[in-house]
Amino acid sequence: MRVLHHYWLSSGSRFCRVMLAERKLEVMLKLEHYWEKPKAFLMLNPASTVPVMVEDDSTVLVGVWPIAEYLDETYPDSAMITGTPAQKAEIRRLTDWFAVKVEREVVTPLVYEKLMRRLTGEGEPSSTVIRASLNNLSAHLEYINHLAERRKWLAGPKLSAADLYAAASLSVVDYLGDVQWQDWPEAKTWYSRIKSRPSFRSLLADHVTGLKPPAHYTDLDF
Repeated sequence: MRVLHHYWLSSGSRFCRVMLAERKLEVMLKLEHYWEKPKAFLMLNPASTVPVMVEDDSTVLVGVWPIAEYLDETYPDSAMITGTPAQKAEIRRLTDWFAVKVEREVVTPLVYEKLMRRLTGEGEPSSTVIRASLNNLSAHLEYINHLAERRKWLAGPKLSAADLYAAASLSVVDYLGDVQWQDWPEAKTWYSRIKSRPSFRSLLADHVTGLKPPAHYTDLDF
């Protein structure tokens, strides 16, 4: 069976899980403590980062974009990067926005301060880093709110990889209890539509040991 090596609060891992679920593809999830650099995992990916997907024929796909492009090319009827060249470029631009900029400015520092420091024994969280990350989050939510006011989906008229990556990223931050949804009504409505999709159910069922999500995390009518 197809295996996805993942971590609960990895945006990229969550994105790939949703991409697979949107296609109703079976997958076995293998949780990786990638920061510990397990030998077996290093054999698959010397960089020791998630996600990594291993197909039935032992094909190894490392990273978000290789997995996403592979799924689109292998299952073109359910592709998530579609349309004219300009429309595809917009989907890729926004997906990259969340995979790189939002990850760097918001998700990675919040996960590190609120979880990874404890797991790796690196001391107390930095309130300065957390405060800066939350300020960045507000700016990104303002942009999502702007897009959601003007488009059916973030990149245009159809659900795309951009929506799925944005929602995967926000689901991590939401798990940490850091999204003030009442301040961003259009973003909240958009996220609610994604959150209500069957493909998102397994993400809402995640429970990180020692870190409980807020009560609204699993509520579809939050």
